[in-house]
Amino acid sequence: MKTKLLILLLVFATSFAFSQSFVETKKRAEQGDADAQFNLGWMYLNGEGITKDLKQAFYWFKKSAEQGGATAQFNLGLMYDNGEGTLKDPKQAFYWYKKSAEQGNAGAQLNLGWMYDNGEGTLKDPKQAFYWYKKSAEQGHATAQFNLGTMYIHGEGTPKDLKQAAFWIKKSYENGHEKAKEIWEEYELYNYQ
Repeated sequence: MKTKLLILLLVFATSFAFSQSFVETKKRAEQGDADAQFNLGWMYLNGEGITKDLKQAFYWFKKSAEQGGATAQFNLGLMYDNGEGTLKDPKQAFYWYKKSAEQGNAGAQLNLGWMYDNGEGTLKDPKQAFYWYKKSAEQGHATAQFNLGTMYIHGEGTPKDLKQAAFWIKKSYENGHEKAKEIWEEYELYNYQ
């Protein structure tokens, strides 16, 4: 009985803390605090302490992004990219990814590289794709490392270089990318270490 009462009290206390956190965060967000705007967007995106609401998440991420928040810009790009909380708009996704990527956000750099690689939201540009994949890869992003390695394998956006391909595919594998081992063996990259 005591255990059930303790659990009930913990659930109530946690719920109350989330409620207080939401109220305080919303107040600061409405006063223009970019970090609070991002946090409020995150709460709405994930339904943390409140009902999940993608339109509200989009609204608050945009407020923070317009003030220069790199993570908010990245999340806003994702929402435009996926049509969550707003209409799908690849050009807007590209715009916000670029803003975030220029501030060093590895996820935005990866997605910007992908957009250049595939001509999504912008013209196809393998050299720019390579540039942004490399920026992200240097920060340890496994998918960017994998994409960079495959660009070296095929000579896309950069001269073909199997030694560099082996380096980046191996890094990608070490960082948990699922397809890296397959590419490593298919192209016998172990011969280029």
